[in-house]
Amino acid sequence: METLERWKREAAERALALVEPGMLVGLGSGSTARHFIAGLGDRLTSGALDRVLTVPSSRDSEEQAAALGIPVIELPATGIDLAVDGMDEVNPALDVIKGLGGALTREKIVASSARRFVLIGDDRKRVTRLGERSPVPVEVVAFGLRRTRALLEALGARPALRGGEAAPFVTDNGNRIFDLSFPAGFAPQELAAALATLPGVVEHGLFLGMAERAFLAGEDGVRELTPERA
Repeated sequence: METLERWKREAAERALALVEPGMLVGLGSGSTARHFIAGLGDRLTSGALDRVLTVPSSRDSEEQAAALGIPVIELPATGIDLAVDGMDEVNPALDVIKGLGGALTREKIVASSARRFVLIGDDRKRVTRLGERSPVPVEVVAFGLRRTRALLEALGARPALRGGEAAPFVTDNGNRIFDLSFPAGFAPQELAAALATLPGVVEHGLFLGMAERAFLAGEDGVRELTPERA
């Protein structure tokens, strides 16, 4: 565990080098993003950076930033300069699955608002194809869950309500999450398009064609990856 946290911290440090004074930065959510936020707080406290404003993608990230004295603002209509976030899976094209932490909707709003979106994580997150190890999280409204489940099943998915029926997980937006597994696999672009049309679906955890680079840490240090296009 100590080694894994060191890798996450090393990846976060590489992304921190992209932050410049006066930037508006989107803060991701999750364990690796926490290292990025902590490092940003250290730089602002020491004076190595100044005039940096941030837009957190979850309540947890906002609370961490506030505790460190990092300025937080609402997402402006003009967008942000840089967003940095982790991932649950990443393929060679830097398409990713996100959302196992439950913040996928806000994460996608922040990432899509950034002029530069950068991923950070450890080598365990690398896959050949999306869905090898992680389900596809889908945030849905609480109303009509049974109908939404049926629509997801019609796409070939096996939806699992996160937390179960008795105590379902509730997102920062007050919604629920279905974690989708696909025994027969799936085509990411086609699935993303299909999910976007379903009533009751708020957002999905497929972040496709959004990241400009990734910093992935492992035994051989930190690798900087750019998208491999077919």
